[in-house]
Amino acid sequence: MPTSSPPSIPATATAPDPAAAAARAASAGRDLFAPLMAAARALPALPTAVAHPCSEAALQAAHEAALDGLIVPILVGPAVRLRPLAATLGIDLAAYRVVDVPHSHAAAAAAVALVRAGEAELLMKGSLHTDELLGAVVDRELGLRTGRRLSHVFLMDVPAYPKLLMITDAAINIVPDLETKRDICQNAIDLAQAIGLARPKVAILSAVETVNPKMPSTTDAASLCKMADRGQITGGVLDGPLAMDNAISAEAARIKGIRSEVAGDPDILLMPDLEAGNILAKQLTFMAGADAAGVVLGARVPIVLTSRADGVRGRLASCAVAVLLARARRLAVVAAMAGGTAGEVP
Repeated sequence: MPTSSPPSIPATATAPDPAAAAARAASAGRDLFAPLMAAARALPALPTAVAHPCSEAALQAAHEAALDGLIVPILVGPAVRLRPLAATLGIDLAAYRVVDVPHSHAAAAAAVALVRAGEAELLMKGSLHTDELLGAVVDRELGLRTGRRLSHVFLMDVPAYPKLLMITDAAINIVPDLETKRDICQNAIDLAQAIGLARPKVAILSAVETVNPKMPSTTDAASLCKMADRGQITGGVLDGPLAMDNAISAEAARIKGIRSEVAGDPDILLMPDLEAGNILAKQLTFMAGADAAGVVLGARVPIVLTSRADGVRGRLASCAVAVLLARARRLAVVAAMAGGTAGEVP
């Protein structure tokens, strides 16, 4: 039988981006989380309420972060489940404070109460559902609300990109309106500054780079840029709308005639909605070999949000980022008190 040969690639196919190829080669063996880990390890380990760590991944994550000197876990969950789980993992449960509660809902409420009482400076998600934990966080009377909306940031070490890339929001706000996007943007800028980026660059993404009244994401992007001009968003450099290609590739931006300080060099990708953000983050993780850390912002304390699919490196990096953010907030409070101001703490 005759055999068919594989189809040839058309001559018009797009050539690999030389800049991306160079970045991928330069990234071999690197660890962009290492400086964050080192900075966090140099600080005192923070007491952390771990809500319902009743799976192997959740309990192991808290234990590893404790061994690494990042946190002092307070394990909030049913002791009847924690004891055999710890024995299976070879973890000495006597080394940790355990708050015995009957179920995951009670664990979320008790973990939040520990933060409100000043006994914990961080909150960490265990094996309960994210909505269950955040439901306790946003409770109007007993939660950890602030004047900001909660939002999530993925910090990603992408092999083809030369620096950490922050993606927001890919986990909490499904279809954010303009006001919510303002908070999402400001939360991400505050986090970027907490990890050492004095003037982070924010690319506000859409499918196109021109304002189109029929595409709300483009008009939102333009409004956010003007809000930054007027001081309603501070600390970062914003540009948008930008499509993904000209946001990430300076060459794509040049070809399209886009002159921008952000295009080709963003620190933060502000997504149009949760679906786009979640798909992008998972594509980078499972198709591009990226490692990810994750943290929730906008509450009284940072919230470490890990996934069962996260590796050890990502889980530890999430804790390190939360520690650095908590330190930045303490310094902001001290500065505000010294200056006699009552400005909003990031």
